[in-house]
Amino acid sequence: MKKTTRQLQKEETRTALLQAAYDVFSSQGIQASRMADIAKAAGVSHGTVFLHFPTQERLVAEVLEAYCGEIAQDTHLSAVSCRTLREFLDVHIAGISRHEPFYTRLVIENRLLPQEARDAWTGLQSAVSFHFSQVLERDRAETGGVEGEAELPLSLLFNTWMGLVHYYLGNGDLFAPEGGVLRRHGQTLTEHYLKLIHKKELICHGVAENAN
Repeated sequence: MKKTTRQLQKEETRTALLQAAYDVFSSQGIQASRMADIAKAAGVSHGTVFLHFPTQERLVAEVLEAYCGEIAQDTHLSAVSCRTLREFLDVHIAGISRHEPFYTRLVIENRLLPQEARDAWTGLQSAVSFHFSQVLERDRAETGGVEGEAELPLSLLFNTWMGLVHYYLGNGDLFAPEGGVLRRHGQTLTEHYLKLIHKKELICHGVAENAN
Protein backbone atom coordinates (compact mmCIF):
# COMPACT_ATOMS: atom_id res chain seq x y z
CA MET A 1 0.00 0.00 0.00
CA LYS A 2 1.33 3.40 -0.98
CA LYS A 3 2.10 5.66 1.94
CA THR A 4 0.30 8.95 2.29
CA THR A 5 2.09 12.29 2.28
CA ARG A 6 1.35 12.60 5.99
CA GLN A 7 2.89 9.20 6.72
CA LEU A 8 6.00 10.07 4.72
CA GLN A 9 6.36 13.38 6.52
CA LYS A 10 5.99 11.65 9.86
CA GLU A 11 8.74 9.19 8.97
CA GLU A 12 10.99 12.00 7.77
CA THR A 13 10.45 13.91 11.00
CA ARG A 14 11.23 10.83 13.06
CA THR A 15 14.43 10.21 11.11
CA ALA A 16 15.44 13.86 11.53
CA LEU A 17 14.86 13.63 15.28
CA LEU A 18 17.03 10.52 15.58
CA GLN A 19 19.81 12.24 13.63
CA ALA A 20 19.47 15.40 15.71
CA ALA A 21 19.58 13.39 18.94
CA TYR A 22 22.69 11.56 17.71
CA ASP A 23 24.39 14.89 16.98
CA VAL A 24 23.36 16.46 20.30
CA PHE A 25 24.37 13.38 22.30
CA SER A 26 27.73 13.36 20.52
CA SER A 27 28.48 17.00 21.34
CA GLN A 28 26.82 17.48 24.74
CA GLY A 29 26.68 14.01 26.23
CA ILE A 30 23.62 11.80 26.62
CA GLN A 31 22.82 12.57 30.25
CA ALA A 32 23.29 16.31 29.79
CA SER A 33 21.00 16.59 26.76
CA ARG A 34 17.35 17.66 27.01
CA MET A 35 14.43 17.04 24.71
CA ALA A 36 14.35 20.80 24.09
CA ASP A 37 17.94 20.65 22.81
CA ILE A 38 17.01 17.94 20.36
CA ALA A 39 13.88 19.77 19.19
CA LYS A 40 15.97 22.88 18.52
CA ALA A 41 18.61 20.90 16.61
CA ALA A 42 15.91 19.27 14.48
CA GLY A 43 14.10 22.54 13.89
CA VAL A 44 10.79 21.34 15.36
CA SER A 45 8.68 22.25 18.37
CA HIS A 46 9.29 20.69 21.77
CA GLY A 47 5.94 18.94 21.58
CA THR A 48 6.77 17.31 18.25
CA VAL A 49 9.56 15.33 19.89
CA PHE A 50 7.10 13.87 22.39
CA LEU A 51 4.69 12.92 19.61
CA HIS A 52 7.34 10.54 18.28
CA PHE A 53 9.07 9.60 21.53
CA PRO A 54 6.85 9.72 24.64
CA THR A 55 9.83 9.74 27.02
CA GLN A 56 13.47 10.75 26.83
CA GLU A 57 14.41 7.21 27.85
CA ARG A 58 12.62 5.88 24.77
CA LEU A 59 14.42 8.37 22.53
CA VAL A 60 17.80 7.46 24.00
CA ALA A 61 17.07 3.76 23.52
CA GLU A 62 16.04 4.21 19.88
CA VAL A 63 19.07 6.34 19.05
CA LEU A 64 21.34 3.66 20.50
CA GLU A 65 19.46 0.88 18.74
CA ALA A 66 19.82 2.70 15.41
CA TYR A 67 23.44 3.77 15.63
CA CYS A 68 24.83 0.79 17.56
CA GLY A 69 23.14 -1.32 14.91
CA GLU A 70 24.82 0.74 12.19
CA ILE A 71 28.25 0.32 13.77
CA ALA A 72 27.66 -3.42 14.20
CA GLN A 73 26.58 -3.74 10.56
CA ASP A 74 29.62 -1.80 9.35
CA THR A 75 31.83 -4.10 11.41
CA HIS A 76 30.10 -7.16 9.98
CA LEU A 77 30.48 -6.05 6.37
CA SER A 78 34.16 -5.23 6.84
CA ALA A 79 35.09 -8.19 9.04
CA VAL A 80 33.93 -10.91 6.66
CA SER A 81 36.92 -10.23 4.40
CA CYS A 82 39.51 -10.03 7.20
CA ARG A 83 41.96 -12.93 7.29
CA THR A 84 44.21 -11.82 10.16
CA LEU A 85 43.70 -10.32 13.58
CA ARG A 86 45.69 -7.25 12.56
CA GLU A 87 43.28 -6.61 9.68
CA PHE A 88 40.29 -6.89 12.00
CA LEU A 89 41.76 -4.51 14.58
CA ASP A 90 42.34 -1.92 11.86
CA VAL A 91 38.77 -2.41 10.60
CA HIS A 92 37.36 -2.08 14.10
CA ILE A 93 39.29 1.14 14.74
CA ALA A 94 38.12 2.56 11.41
CA GLY A 95 34.49 1.67 12.16
CA ILE A 96 34.50 3.34 15.56
CA SER A 97 36.34 6.36 14.15
CA ARG A 98 33.37 7.17 11.92
CA HIS A 99 31.25 7.58 15.06
CA GLU A 100 33.97 8.52 17.55
CA PRO A 101 32.26 11.42 19.43
CA PHE A 102 29.05 9.41 19.88
CA TYR A 103 30.85 6.16 20.71
CA THR A 104 33.00 7.95 23.25
CA ARG A 105 29.87 9.18 25.04
CA LEU A 106 28.70 5.58 25.25
CA VAL A 107 32.02 4.46 26.70
CA ILE A 108 31.77 7.13 29.40
CA GLU A 109 28.04 7.02 30.13
CA ASN A 110 26.83 3.50 29.30
CA ARG A 111 26.36 2.44 32.94
CA LEU A 112 24.10 5.46 33.52
CA LEU A 113 21.78 4.74 30.61
CA PRO A 114 18.30 3.16 30.80
CA GLN A 115 18.27 -0.62 30.45
CA GLU A 116 16.94 -0.62 26.87
CA ALA A 117 19.80 1.61 25.81
CA ARG A 118 22.33 -0.52 27.65
CA ASP A 119 20.95 -3.58 25.86
CA ALA A 120 21.80 -1.94 22.53
CA TRP A 121 25.33 -1.20 23.76
CA THR A 122 25.73 -4.79 24.96
CA GLY A 123 24.47 -6.05 21.62
CA LEU A 124 27.10 -4.02 19.79
CA GLN A 125 29.91 -5.41 21.95
CA SER A 126 28.58 -8.94 21.43
CA ALA A 127 28.60 -8.45 17.66
CA VAL A 128 32.18 -7.17 17.72
CA SER A 129 33.20 -10.05 19.98
CA PHE A 130 31.69 -12.57 17.57
CA HIS A 131 33.63 -11.21 14.60
CA PHE A 132 36.79 -10.90 16.68
CA SER A 133 36.57 -14.62 17.49
CA GLN A 134 35.78 -15.57 13.89
CA VAL A 135 38.74 -13.65 12.49
CA LEU A 136 41.03 -14.97 15.21
CA GLU A 137 40.08 -18.54 14.29
CA ARG A 138 40.79 -17.85 10.60
CA ASP A 139 44.10 -16.25 11.56
CA ARG A 140 45.08 -19.28 13.62
CA ALA A 141 44.03 -21.71 10.89
CA GLU A 142 45.71 -19.93 7.97
CA THR A 143 48.76 -18.25 9.44
CA GLY A 144 49.18 -19.71 12.89
CA GLY A 145 48.00 -16.44 14.44
CA VAL A 146 50.07 -14.25 16.71
CA GLU A 147 52.81 -16.25 18.38
CA GLY A 148 51.86 -17.20 21.93
CA GLU A 149 48.29 -15.84 21.83
CA ALA A 150 46.74 -19.32 21.57
CA GLU A 151 47.50 -19.86 25.25
CA LEU A 152 45.32 -16.92 26.23
CA PRO A 153 41.52 -17.37 26.50
CA LEU A 154 39.43 -15.64 23.87
CA SER A 155 37.57 -13.59 26.48
CA LEU A 156 40.84 -12.15 27.80
CA LEU A 157 42.12 -11.37 24.31
CA PHE A 158 38.92 -9.54 23.41
CA ASN A 159 38.49 -7.72 26.71
CA THR A 160 42.12 -6.57 26.67
CA TRP A 161 41.62 -5.05 23.22
CA MET A 162 38.36 -3.35 24.15
CA GLY A 163 39.79 -2.14 27.45
CA LEU A 164 42.72 -0.53 25.65
CA VAL A 165 40.53 1.22 23.08
CA HIS A 166 37.95 2.35 25.62
CA TYR A 167 40.61 3.67 27.99
CA TYR A 168 42.01 5.92 25.29
CA LEU A 169 38.55 7.11 24.24
CA GLY A 170 37.44 7.70 27.83
CA ASN A 171 40.53 9.80 28.45
CA GLY A 172 40.63 11.62 25.14
CA ASP A 173 41.39 14.94 26.82
CA LEU A 174 44.77 13.47 27.78
CA PHE A 175 45.63 11.69 24.53
CA ALA A 176 44.13 14.03 21.93
CA PRO A 177 42.77 17.26 23.45
CA GLU A 178 41.96 18.56 19.98
CA GLY A 179 39.82 15.47 19.25
CA GLY A 180 40.27 12.45 17.02
CA VAL A 181 41.79 9.99 19.49
CA LEU A 182 41.60 7.04 17.12
CA ARG A 183 42.79 9.00 14.11
CA ARG A 184 45.85 10.01 16.08
CA HIS A 185 46.52 6.82 18.09
CA GLY A 186 44.63 4.03 16.32
CA GLN A 187 47.66 2.50 14.62
CA THR A 188 49.66 2.75 17.83
CA LEU A 189 46.93 0.89 19.72
CA THR A 190 46.92 -1.91 17.16
CA GLU A 191 50.69 -2.29 17.26
CA HIS A 192 50.82 -2.13 21.05
CA TYR A 193 48.06 -4.70 21.45
CA LEU A 194 49.70 -7.19 19.10
CA LYS A 195 52.97 -6.82 20.98
CA LEU A 196 51.15 -7.17 24.29
CA ILE A 197 49.73 -10.57 23.39
CA HIS A 198 52.95 -11.69 21.68
CA LYS A 199 54.51 -14.25 24.01
CA LYS A 200 58.07 -13.81 22.80
CA GLU A 201 57.79 -10.02 23.06
CA LEU A 202 56.58 -10.26 26.65
CA ILE A 203 59.36 -12.67 27.60
CA CYS A 204 62.06 -10.52 26.01
CA HIS A 205 60.68 -7.41 27.65
CA GLY A 206 60.72 -9.12 31.02
CA VAL A 207 64.31 -10.29 30.56
CA ALA A 208 65.39 -6.80 29.58
CA GLU A 209 63.74 -5.30 32.65
CA ASN A 210 65.38 -7.86 34.96
CA ALA A 211 68.75 -7.17 33.40
CA ASN A 212 68.34 -3.50 34.19
